[in-house]
Amino acid sequence: MSIASRAETPATAGKSAAHSATPRRIRDPRSDRVLNVVLIVLLTLFTLTIVYPFIYIISASLSDPQAVSSGEMWLWPVGFSVGAYEAVLEYPDITRGFLNSLLYSGSAMLIGTFVTLTGGYALSRADLWGRGPVTFLFILTMMFSGGMIPTYLVVRDLGMINTIWAMILPGAVSVWQLIVTRTFFQTTIPHELLECSRIDGASDLRFFAQIAVPLSKPIIAVNLLLYGVATWNSYFNALIYLTDDSLYPLQLVMRNILLGNTFDPSRVPGISPEQVLEMQRLAAQLKYALIIIASVPPLIAYPFVQKHFVKGMMIGSLKG
Repeated sequence: MSIASRAETPATAGKSAAHSATPRRIRDPRSDRVLNVVLIVLLTLFTLTIVYPFIYIISASLSDPQAVSSGEMWLWPVGFSVGAYEAVLEYPDITRGFLNSLLYSGSAMLIGTFVTLTGGYALSRADLWGRGPVTFLFILTMMFSGGMIPTYLVVRDLGMINTIWAMILPGAVSVWQLIVTRTFFQTTIPHELLECSRIDGASDLRFFAQIAVPLSKPIIAVNLLLYGVATWNSYFNALIYLTDDSLYPLQLVMRNILLGNTFDPSRVPGISPEQVLEMQRLAAQLKYALIIIASVPPLIAYPFVQKHFVKGMMIGSLKG
């Protein structure tokens, strides 16, 4: 064979180069494909177990009570009705409980986040004398506590029974959130930044307020959301510390209604006997409307802090 016959033409060379440059698709092993299918199926089933109850509750709150009790409604609303929501808005205990819960949650968010930020920053400083023993004492409370009765005696002796402080101060600091916040400061705020601020004449308080806090938006979002949701969903503190029903949070009002002990439609001013009978018929449906109303504030708040929440949880959960 001649040299010319063995030489590649430009067209042939171009095709060879293009063929060699084309990336070859590497197929996943069969075991990986099977695992992916299994994971997708499991995650789909898990998602359905979360989404379906929520859809059912929304549909039940908007359906005719008879359709709900007879089982005719199982997914979408049947016999559209907003009577349960009208009853909720007319019942004074529910409105008052909703406002009380907003007050308790908002106060707990601000106080808890402030105390956790200051405590977490202090524990993150390597030059804090006794940092190790203090951290150990905090962690010890996660494993051992005084118990319900000693805590109640402390709250009573401090004069907080039947006050809003009984709903806020006993749970003002979460040790777990304190440790996460400390780790966030250790991994995010470099020590060199503190040294530079000291050279410029900044005090520790000024460094914390003007440098550390503005750089801590993710962990602030984490603390605000966790303290707010925990206080919003809490009813046990109200059950043992509050006896004045005008101070009851929404969760305790819901508990009493679901137990069927305190729902009295006759307490609604200007209501007729026919309306009383109608509201008694709606009593079973009322619980679905209450669940939706109680879920609205967290659902509204989470999208606004979701970005910072995920970032703060990822950074703050790293080993420090």
